[in-house]
Amino acid sequence: MTDRPLTGRMREDGAALDLRAYERAGGYAALRDALRRLAPAEVQKRVKDSGLRGRGGAGFPTGQKWSFVPMGADAPHPKYLVVNADEMEPGTFKDRLLMERDPHQLVEGVILSAYAIEADVAYIFLRWAYKLSEARLARAIAEAYDAGYLGRQILGSGYSLELRLHISGGRYMAGEETGLINALEGRRANPRSKPPYPAVVGLWGRPTVVNNVETICNVPHVIGRGAEAYRKLSATGEGGTKLYGASGRVKRPGLWELPLGTTIREILEEHAGGMRDGVRFRGLLPGGASTDFLVDEHLDAPMDFESLQKHGSRMGTGTMIVLDDRTCPVGMIRNLEEFFAQESCGWCTPCWAGLHWVADILRDFEEGRGEMADLDTLAAHARLLAPGNTYCALAPGAAEPLQSGLRHFRDDFERHVREHRCPWR
Repeated sequence: MTDRPLTGRMREDGAALDLRAYERAGGYAALRDALRRLAPAEVQKRVKDSGLRGRGGAGFPTGQKWSFVPMGADAPHPKYLVVNADEMEPGTFKDRLLMERDPHQLVEGVILSAYAIEADVAYIFLRWAYKLSEARLARAIAEAYDAGYLGRQILGSGYSLELRLHISGGRYMAGEETGLINALEGRRANPRSKPPYPAVVGLWGRPTVVNNVETICNVPHVIGRGAEAYRKLSATGEGGTKLYGASGRVKRPGLWELPLGTTIREILEEHAGGMRDGVRFRGLLPGGASTDFLVDEHLDAPMDFESLQKHGSRMGTGTMIVLDDRTCPVGMIRNLEEFFAQESCGWCTPCWAGLHWVADILRDFEEGRGEMADLDTLAAHARLLAPGNTYCALAPGAAEPLQSGLRHFRDDFERHVREHRCPWR
Protein backbone atom coordinates (compact mmCIF):
# COMPACT_ATOMS: atom_id res chain seq x y z
CA MET A 1 0.00 0.00 0.00
CA THR A 2 1.31 3.44 -0.88
CA ASP A 3 1.80 6.05 1.82
CA ARG A 4 0.38 8.60 -0.65
CA PRO A 5 -3.13 7.26 -1.24
CA LEU A 6 -4.50 10.46 -2.79
CA THR A 7 -1.75 10.99 -5.35
CA GLY A 8 0.08 7.67 -5.59
CA ARG A 9 -1.87 6.54 -8.67
CA MET A 10 -1.39 9.76 -10.64
CA ARG A 11 0.47 9.64 -13.95
CA GLU A 12 3.66 11.65 -14.32
CA ASP A 13 2.57 13.08 -17.66
CA GLY A 14 -0.44 14.81 -16.09
CA ALA A 15 -3.07 12.79 -17.94
CA ALA A 16 -6.13 11.63 -16.05
CA LEU A 17 -6.70 7.98 -15.20
CA ASP A 18 -9.59 6.56 -17.17
CA LEU A 19 -11.91 3.94 -15.70
CA ARG A 20 -9.84 0.90 -16.69
CA ALA A 21 -6.58 2.37 -15.42
CA TYR A 22 -8.28 3.35 -12.17
CA GLU A 23 -9.70 -0.15 -11.71
CA ARG A 24 -6.32 -1.76 -12.45
CA ALA A 25 -4.84 0.38 -9.69
CA GLY A 26 -7.44 -0.89 -7.22
CA GLY A 27 -10.12 1.68 -7.87
CA TYR A 28 -13.75 0.91 -6.96
CA ALA A 29 -12.65 -2.09 -4.87
CA ALA A 30 -13.61 -0.24 -1.69
CA LEU A 31 -17.03 0.55 -3.17
CA ARG A 32 -17.62 -3.06 -4.18
CA ASP A 33 -16.63 -4.27 -0.72
CA ALA A 34 -18.75 -1.70 1.10
CA LEU A 35 -21.89 -2.40 -0.93
CA ARG A 36 -21.44 -6.13 -0.36
CA ARG A 37 -20.47 -6.19 3.32
CA LEU A 38 -21.13 -2.87 5.09
CA ALA A 39 -24.36 -1.16 6.07
CA PRO A 40 -24.43 2.66 5.76
CA ALA A 41 -24.03 3.01 9.53
CA GLU A 42 -20.87 0.87 9.39
CA VAL A 43 -19.39 3.10 6.69
CA GLN A 44 -20.14 6.11 8.87
CA LYS A 45 -18.49 4.45 11.87
CA ARG A 46 -15.36 3.55 9.92
CA VAL A 47 -14.99 7.16 8.75
CA LYS A 48 -15.59 8.44 12.28
CA ASP A 49 -13.01 6.01 13.74
CA SER A 50 -10.46 7.04 11.09
CA GLY A 51 -10.17 10.57 12.48
CA LEU A 52 -10.81 12.09 9.04
CA ARG A 53 -11.48 15.80 9.42
CA GLY A 54 -12.79 18.12 6.72
CA ARG A 55 -10.07 19.27 4.34
CA GLY A 56 -11.91 22.37 3.12
CA GLY A 57 -10.82 24.68 5.91
CA ALA A 58 -13.00 24.22 8.99
CA GLY A 59 -11.63 20.79 9.88
CA PHE A 60 -14.89 19.42 11.33
CA PRO A 61 -14.83 15.63 11.93
CA THR A 62 -16.35 14.06 8.81
CA GLY A 63 -18.02 11.05 10.38
CA GLN A 64 -19.57 13.20 13.07
CA LYS A 65 -20.98 15.55 10.43
CA TRP A 66 -22.57 12.59 8.65
CA SER A 67 -24.07 11.32 11.92
CA PHE A 68 -26.39 14.34 12.10
CA VAL A 69 -28.30 13.17 9.01
CA PRO A 70 -31.63 11.43 9.77
CA MET A 71 -31.32 7.75 8.90
CA GLY A 72 -33.61 4.76 8.56
CA ALA A 73 -37.03 4.04 7.13
CA ASP A 74 -38.63 7.17 8.57
CA ALA A 75 -35.98 9.60 7.30
CA PRO A 76 -37.16 12.19 4.76
CA HIS A 77 -36.17 11.73 1.13
CA PRO A 78 -34.64 12.70 -1.20
CA LYS A 79 -31.38 13.23 0.68
CA TYR A 80 -28.42 14.96 -0.89
CA LEU A 81 -24.63 14.88 -0.85
CA VAL A 82 -22.93 18.00 -2.26
CA VAL A 83 -19.22 18.18 -3.04
CA ASN A 84 -17.78 21.67 -2.65
CA ALA A 85 -15.42 21.97 -5.63
CA ASP A 86 -15.73 25.76 -5.81
CA GLU A 87 -12.07 26.30 -4.93
CA MET A 88 -11.78 30.11 -4.73
CA GLU A 89 -9.65 30.62 -1.59
CA PRO A 90 -6.63 32.70 -2.70
CA GLY A 91 -3.48 30.61 -2.65
CA THR A 92 -5.38 27.31 -2.81
CA PHE A 93 -5.15 24.88 -5.72
CA LYS A 94 -5.19 21.40 -4.19
CA ASP A 95 -8.66 20.21 -5.26
CA ARG A 96 -7.90 21.07 -8.85
CA LEU A 97 -5.04 18.54 -8.85
CA LEU A 98 -7.29 15.77 -7.55
CA MET A 99 -10.05 16.44 -10.06
CA GLU A 100 -7.78 16.80 -13.07
CA ARG A 101 -5.48 13.88 -12.41
CA ASP A 102 -7.67 11.25 -10.70
CA PRO A 103 -11.35 12.10 -11.26
CA HIS A 104 -12.60 8.55 -10.59
CA GLN A 105 -11.17 8.79 -7.07
CA LEU A 106 -13.61 11.63 -6.41
CA VAL A 107 -16.48 9.75 -8.08
CA GLU A 108 -15.86 6.65 -5.94
CA GLY A 109 -15.62 8.83 -2.84
CA VAL A 110 -18.93 10.47 -3.72
CA ILE A 111 -20.71 7.12 -4.09
CA LEU A 112 -19.34 5.78 -0.81
CA SER A 113 -20.14 8.98 1.07
CA ALA A 114 -23.64 9.17 -0.40
CA TYR A 115 -24.21 5.51 0.54
CA ALA A 116 -23.13 6.26 4.10
CA ILE A 117 -25.89 8.84 4.54
CA GLU A 118 -28.41 7.04 2.28
CA ALA A 119 -28.42 9.95 -0.18
CA ASP A 120 -30.43 9.70 -3.37
CA VAL A 121 -28.73 12.46 -5.38
CA ALA A 122 -25.21 13.91 -5.31
CA TYR A 123 -23.88 17.12 -6.85
CA ILE A 124 -20.33 18.22 -7.58
CA PHE A 125 -20.45 22.02 -7.34
CA LEU A 126 -17.49 22.99 -9.53
CA ARG A 127 -15.72 26.32 -9.93
CA TRP A 128 -16.58 27.75 -13.37
CA ALA A 129 -12.92 28.42 -14.29
CA TYR A 130 -11.86 24.78 -13.85
CA LYS A 131 -12.48 23.80 -17.46
CA LEU A 132 -10.09 20.84 -17.52
CA SER A 133 -11.58 19.51 -14.27
CA GLU A 134 -15.03 19.86 -15.81
CA ALA A 135 -14.12 17.88 -18.91
CA ARG A 136 -12.37 15.11 -17.01
CA LEU A 137 -15.05 14.79 -14.35
CA ALA A 138 -17.79 14.68 -16.98
CA ARG A 139 -15.98 11.83 -18.72
CA ALA A 140 -15.41 9.95 -15.45
CA ILE A 141 -19.06 10.29 -14.45
CA ALA A 142 -20.18 8.99 -17.85
CA GLU A 143 -17.78 6.03 -17.57
CA ALA A 144 -19.06 5.27 -14.06
CA TYR A 145 -22.66 5.23 -15.29
CA ASP A 146 -21.75 2.92 -18.18
CA ALA A 147 -19.96 0.54 -15.80
CA GLY A 148 -22.90 0.36 -13.35
CA TYR A 149 -21.24 2.33 -10.55
CA LEU A 150 -23.92 5.04 -10.79
CA GLY A 151 -27.64 4.99 -11.48
CA ARG A 152 -30.21 2.39 -10.48
CA GLN A 153 -29.27 -0.64 -8.39
CA ILE A 154 -25.52 -0.01 -8.27
CA LEU A 155 -23.68 -3.31 -8.82
CA GLY A 156 -26.94 -5.13 -8.00
CA SER A 157 -26.83 -3.89 -4.41
CA GLY A 158 -30.23 -2.29 -4.12
CA TYR A 159 -28.66 1.14 -3.63
CA SER A 160 -29.24 3.82 -6.30
CA LEU A 161 -27.56 7.21 -6.79
CA GLU A 162 -27.71 9.97 -9.37
CA LEU A 163 -24.60 12.17 -9.68
CA ARG A 164 -24.73 15.55 -11.39
CA LEU A 165 -21.98 18.03 -12.23
CA HIS A 166 -23.03 21.63 -11.54
CA ILE A 167 -20.90 24.54 -12.79
CA SER A 168 -20.71 27.42 -10.32
CA GLY A 169 -21.31 31.07 -11.15
CA GLY A 170 -17.96 31.91 -9.58
CA ARG A 171 -18.40 33.72 -6.26
CA TYR A 172 -16.28 33.10 -3.18
CA MET A 173 -19.41 33.13 -1.00
CA ALA A 174 -20.50 29.86 -2.58
CA GLY A 175 -17.70 28.20 -0.63
CA GLU A 176 -19.77 28.62 2.55
CA GLU A 177 -21.98 25.55 2.71
CA THR A 178 -25.34 27.27 3.08
CA GLY A 179 -24.38 29.88 0.49
CA LEU A 180 -23.50 26.99 -1.81
CA ILE A 181 -26.88 25.38 -1.16
CA ASN A 182 -28.66 28.64 -2.01
CA ALA A 183 -26.61 28.94 -5.22
CA LEU A 184 -27.44 25.35 -6.17
CA GLU A 185 -31.11 26.20 -5.78
CA GLY A 186 -30.67 29.13 -8.18
CA ARG A 187 -30.63 31.82 -5.50
CA ARG A 188 -28.04 34.39 -4.43
CA ALA A 189 -25.17 32.77 -2.56
CA ASN A 190 -26.13 34.30 0.78
CA PRO A 191 -25.57 32.33 3.98
CA ARG A 192 -28.51 30.89 5.88
CA SER A 193 -29.04 31.33 9.59
CA LYS A 194 -28.38 28.18 11.60
CA PRO A 195 -30.13 26.24 13.09
CA PRO A 196 -31.62 24.44 11.25
CA TYR A 197 -28.44 22.87 9.96
CA PRO A 198 -28.10 21.46 6.43
CA ALA A 199 -27.82 17.90 7.71
CA VAL A 200 -31.49 18.18 8.67
CA VAL A 201 -32.83 21.00 6.48
CA GLY A 202 -30.58 21.64 3.50
CA LEU A 203 -30.98 21.58 -0.27
CA TRP A 204 -34.66 22.16 -1.13
CA GLY A 205 -35.45 21.63 2.55
CA ARG A 206 -34.08 18.08 2.64
CA PRO A 207 -31.20 16.52 4.62
CA THR A 208 -27.91 17.50 2.96
CA VAL A 209 -24.21 17.00 3.64
CA VAL A 210 -21.65 19.33 2.06
CA ASN A 211 -18.03 18.11 1.99
CA ASN A 212 -14.87 19.35 0.28
CA VAL A 213 -13.23 17.52 -2.65
CA GLU A 214 -10.13 16.41 -0.74
CA THR A 215 -12.30 15.16 2.14
CA ILE A 216 -14.40 13.01 -0.18
CA CYS A 217 -11.31 11.68 -1.99
CA ASN A 218 -10.06 10.26 1.30
CA VAL A 219 -13.16 8.13 1.87
CA PRO A 220 -12.28 5.23 -0.49
CA HIS A 221 -8.94 4.88 1.31
CA VAL A 222 -10.56 4.91 4.74
CA ILE A 223 -12.96 2.16 3.66
CA GLY A 224 -10.38 0.19 1.71
CA ARG A 225 -7.57 0.28 4.29
CA GLY A 226 -9.64 0.37 7.46
CA ALA A 227 -9.79 3.09 10.08
CA GLU A 228 -6.69 2.09 12.02
CA ALA A 229 -4.42 1.78 8.99
CA TYR A 230 -5.66 5.13 7.73
CA ARG A 231 -4.91 6.77 11.10
CA LYS A 232 -1.34 5.46 10.96
CA LEU A 233 -0.66 7.45 7.79
CA SER A 234 -0.62 10.56 9.97
CA ALA A 235 2.23 11.99 12.04
CA THR A 236 -0.29 13.07 14.71
CA GLY A 237 -3.48 11.79 16.28
CA GLU A 238 -5.49 13.22 13.41
CA GLY A 239 -5.87 10.63 10.68
CA GLY A 240 -4.51 10.41 7.17
CA THR A 241 -2.35 12.36 4.80
CA LYS A 242 -2.77 15.95 3.64
CA LEU A 243 -2.17 17.81 0.41
CA TYR A 244 0.12 20.66 1.45
CA GLY A 245 0.97 23.51 -0.88
CA ALA A 246 3.28 26.50 -0.99
CA SER A 247 3.16 29.58 -3.19
CA GLY A 248 5.24 32.74 -3.13
CA ARG A 249 8.99 33.22 -3.58
CA VAL A 250 10.02 29.68 -2.79
CA LYS A 251 12.24 27.70 -5.14
CA ARG A 252 9.71 24.95 -5.91
CA PRO A 253 6.12 26.14 -5.43
CA GLY A 254 3.68 23.28 -5.65
CA LEU A 255 1.71 20.57 -3.87
CA TRP A 256 2.85 17.50 -1.92
CA GLU A 257 0.92 14.72 -0.22
CA LEU A 258 2.52 14.21 3.17
CA PRO A 259 1.57 12.75 6.56
CA LEU A 260 -0.85 15.02 8.37
CA GLY A 261 1.20 16.88 10.97
CA THR A 262 4.35 17.36 8.87
CA THR A 263 6.10 20.48 10.16
CA ILE A 264 6.06 23.81 8.39
CA ARG A 265 9.86 23.75 8.21
CA GLU A 266 9.95 20.41 6.42
CA ILE A 267 7.36 21.53 3.88
CA LEU A 268 9.16 24.79 3.17
CA GLU A 269 12.76 23.61 3.20
CA GLU A 270 12.62 20.02 1.92
CA HIS A 271 9.67 20.08 -0.44
CA ALA A 272 9.40 23.72 -1.53
CA GLY A 273 13.21 24.01 -1.65
CA GLY A 274 13.48 26.99 0.69
CA MET A 275 13.36 30.64 -0.26
CA ARG A 276 14.61 31.84 -3.63
CA ASP A 277 18.10 33.30 -3.81
CA GLY A 278 18.22 36.90 -2.67
CA VAL A 279 15.13 36.87 -0.44
CA ARG A 280 14.50 35.93 3.18
CA PHE A 281 11.49 34.40 4.88
CA ARG A 282 9.30 36.79 6.87
CA GLY A 283 6.09 34.87 7.44
CA LEU A 284 3.31 32.84 5.89
CA LEU A 285 -0.40 32.25 5.89
CA PRO A 286 -0.55 28.50 6.60
CA GLY A 287 -3.91 27.62 5.11
CA GLY A 288 -4.85 30.05 2.38
CA ALA A 289 -5.78 33.72 2.58
CA SER A 290 -8.18 33.49 5.52
CA THR A 291 -5.70 32.34 8.17
CA ASP A 292 -3.41 34.16 10.63
CA PHE A 293 0.23 34.85 9.82
CA LEU A 294 2.89 32.64 11.34
CA VAL A 295 6.55 33.71 11.55
CA ASP A 296 10.03 32.26 12.23
CA GLU A 297 9.22 31.10 15.74
CA HIS A 298 6.46 28.87 14.37
CA LEU A 299 8.42 27.00 11.69
CA ASP A 300 8.68 23.80 13.72
CA ALA A 301 4.92 23.65 14.34
CA PRO A 302 3.17 20.55 12.95
CA MET A 303 0.72 21.38 10.19
CA ASP A 304 -2.36 19.87 11.76
CA PHE A 305 -5.60 21.28 13.07
CA GLU A 306 -4.93 21.31 16.82
CA SER A 307 -1.27 22.35 16.71
CA LEU A 308 -1.83 25.46 14.60
CA GLN A 309 -4.71 26.55 16.81
CA LYS A 310 -2.30 26.54 19.74
CA HIS A 311 -0.04 28.88 17.77
CA GLY A 312 -2.88 31.31 17.06
CA SER A 313 -3.69 30.30 13.49
CA ARG A 314 -5.56 27.60 11.57
CA MET A 315 -4.54 24.92 9.13
CA GLY A 316 -7.39 25.91 6.80
CA THR A 317 -6.73 24.36 3.40
CA GLY A 318 -3.07 23.57 4.19
CA THR A 319 -1.83 25.61 1.23
CA MET A 320 0.70 28.15 2.45
CA ILE A 321 1.19 31.66 1.04
CA VAL A 322 4.77 32.66 1.83
CA LEU A 323 5.81 36.27 2.51
CA ASP A 324 9.40 37.33 1.80
CA ASP A 325 11.41 40.40 2.85
CA ARG A 326 11.07 42.07 -0.58
CA THR A 327 7.28 42.03 -0.55
CA CYS A 328 5.34 44.69 1.36
CA PRO A 329 3.22 43.01 4.06
CA VAL A 330 0.82 45.97 4.06
CA GLY A 331 0.35 45.62 0.32
CA MET A 332 -0.14 41.88 0.64
CA ILE A 333 -2.82 42.34 3.30
CA ARG A 334 -4.46 45.10 1.26
CA ASN A 335 -4.65 42.79 -1.75
CA LEU A 336 -6.38 40.11 0.34
CA GLU A 337 -8.80 42.51 2.01
CA GLU A 338 -9.82 43.97 -1.35
CA PHE A 339 -10.60 40.45 -2.52
CA PHE A 340 -12.71 39.69 0.55
CA ALA A 341 -14.52 43.03 0.28
CA GLN A 342 -15.33 42.35 -3.37
CA GLU A 343 -16.59 38.85 -2.59
CA SER A 344 -18.83 39.81 0.33
CA CYS A 345 -22.43 38.89 -0.45
CA GLY A 346 -23.68 42.05 1.29
CA TRP A 347 -25.90 40.15 3.70
CA CYS A 348 -24.60 41.66 6.97
CA THR A 349 -23.27 45.15 7.72
CA PRO A 350 -19.97 44.29 9.48
CA CYS A 351 -18.89 42.38 6.38
CA TRP A 352 -20.06 44.46 3.42
CA ALA A 353 -19.32 47.84 5.02
CA GLY A 354 -16.47 46.91 7.31
CA LEU A 355 -14.34 45.11 4.75
CA HIS A 356 -14.58 47.98 2.26
CA TRP A 357 -13.59 50.39 5.03
CA VAL A 358 -10.58 48.20 5.88
CA ALA A 359 -9.54 48.05 2.22
CA ASP A 360 -9.82 51.85 1.90
CA ILE A 361 -7.63 52.41 4.96
CA LEU A 362 -5.00 49.99 3.69
CA ARG A 363 -5.05 51.77 0.34
CA ASP A 364 -4.34 55.02 2.19
CA PHE A 365 -1.29 53.41 3.83
CA GLU A 366 0.02 52.22 0.47
CA GLU A 367 -0.53 55.61 -1.17
CA GLY A 368 1.06 57.68 1.61
CA ARG A 369 -2.08 58.98 3.33
CA GLY A 370 -2.06 56.65 6.34
CA GLU A 371 -2.07 57.99 9.92
CA MET A 372 -1.08 56.36 13.20
CA ALA A 373 -4.71 56.57 14.39
CA ASP A 374 -5.68 54.34 11.48
CA LEU A 375 -3.90 51.44 13.17
CA ASP A 376 -6.42 51.60 16.02
CA THR A 377 -9.27 51.71 13.53
CA LEU A 378 -7.95 48.62 11.75
CA ALA A 379 -7.55 46.79 15.07
CA ALA A 380 -11.12 47.73 16.00
CA HIS A 381 -12.39 46.32 12.72
CA ALA A 382 -10.52 43.08 13.35
CA ARG A 383 -12.35 42.76 16.68
CA LEU A 384 -15.73 43.68 15.21
CA LEU A 385 -15.37 41.13 12.42
CA ALA A 386 -14.71 38.30 14.88
CA PRO A 387 -16.78 35.09 14.91
CA GLY A 388 -20.29 35.60 16.23
CA ASN A 389 -20.65 39.10 14.78
CA THR A 390 -21.50 38.07 11.22
CA TYR A 391 -23.75 35.55 9.45
CA CYS A 392 -20.92 33.38 8.18
CA ALA A 393 -17.16 32.91 8.33
CA LEU A 394 -16.17 35.15 5.39
CA ALA A 395 -15.56 38.30 7.45
CA PRO A 396 -13.94 36.52 10.44
CA GLY A 397 -11.62 34.79 7.95
CA ALA A 398 -10.81 38.11 6.33
CA ALA A 399 -9.93 39.52 9.75
CA GLU A 400 -7.29 36.87 10.39
CA PRO A 401 -4.51 38.13 8.07
CA LEU A 402 -5.37 41.69 9.18
CA GLN A 403 -5.20 41.14 12.93
CA SER A 404 -2.11 38.94 12.77
CA GLY A 405 -0.45 41.30 10.27
CA LEU A 406 -0.92 44.19 12.69
CA ARG A 407 0.67 42.09 15.41
CA HIS A 408 3.68 40.76 13.50
CA PHE A 409 4.36 43.62 11.05
CA ARG A 410 3.33 46.74 12.97
CA ASP A 411 6.67 48.42 12.28
CA ASP A 412 5.96 48.13 8.56
CA PHE A 413 2.62 49.87 8.98
CA GLU A 414 4.22 52.66 11.03
CA ARG A 415 6.98 53.09 8.46
CA HIS A 416 4.33 53.75 5.81
CA VAL A 417 3.01 56.58 7.98
CA ARG A 418 6.42 58.07 8.80
CA GLU A 419 7.64 58.03 5.18
CA HIS A 420 4.25 58.91 3.61
CA ARG A 421 4.74 56.16 1.03
CA CYS A 422 5.13 52.42 0.59
CA PRO A 423 8.85 51.72 1.30
CA TRP A 424 8.81 48.74 -1.08
CA ARG A 425 7.96 50.77 -4.17
